[in-house]
Amino acid sequence: MRAHPRDQHRQRVRRRTIMIDPSQIVGYGVDADPSRRPGYPKEREPRPVESAKIPAQQSSDVTVFKNERPYKEIPPVYGTAQPPKGLSGRVRKLAYSYPDHWTRHWMLLLLADRVDVWEHRLSGARGVAALGAVALFGVLATRMIARG
Repeated sequence: MRAHPRDQHRQRVRRRTIMIDPSQIVGYGVDADPSRRPGYPKEREPRPVESAKIPAQQSSDVTVFKNERPYKEIPPVYGTAQPPKGLSGRVRKLAYSYPDHWTRHWMLLLLADRVDVWEHRLSGARGVAALGAVALFGVLATRMIARG
């Protein structure tokens, strides 16, 4: 049986073993000492910068949703400009009742965003409808006065 051409090429290639003397290579073993290794600081426990000031923990009177992970703390400063409200707030509350590694958590958050958009559209339309009603009553009132 004839060998594949690729295998024939491998058989023809002669492998040479070259003995390398590490003392002849410039920079060989330079990172053997841990203090000279580039990645060594990452292998140590991180510590805060001496001149850094940690801000005080922000207090909040609005609901802030947080995943229930004991090792993950809420940051000292966070946004509370748009507190959860209405149906979208309830959907967000439901979403945070599931762990964040579940797809259900993220799908419910996406749904809450869509519901929030529709809530704002409907609230905007309510204002337009109120202005339309005022204008309609104004037109009717002027016609009644004109017939009067």
